[in-house]
Amino acid sequence: MKQRLSLETLESDAEIDMTPMLDIVFIMLIFFIVSTSFIREAGVDIERPVSDTSEQKESQGVMLAITADSEVWLDRQPVDVRMIRPTLERLKVEQPDLGVMIQADTDARTGLLVKVMDQVRLSGVEQVSVATREGAG
Repeated sequence: MKQRLSLETLESDAEIDMTPMLDIVFIMLIFFIVSTSFIREAGVDIERPVSDTSEQKESQGVMLAITADSEVWLDRQPVDVRMIRPTLERLKVEQPDLGVMIQADTDARTGLLVKVMDQVRLSGVEQVSVATREGAG
């Protein structure tokens, strides 16, 4: 006697357990989130000054920009000079080896650059760089 398989038994056997695949996807997601270093960009285009002694460095984490119009930008938003210190202190708690790259426009005031650098240093950040571009000055 031949036994006939019903359509219901075929459908129940054809199910695939998706749990292991979802576990792997979540583990990969957690890995990429943990291993990624987030870079905060300034958000404006800056005409950097030319320097004969400029060195190539990797991005340091936070980028501050000073425009020719004396605006300071952090994380794609204009920021007051007095708010740089508390913002960087908060970021330093999250990332202890935080570094700051300052992009000052060629026509930016030197006094404003010094104020920004002071605020960065007062926040406890030790790695501070000023961005330039290579070329004959």
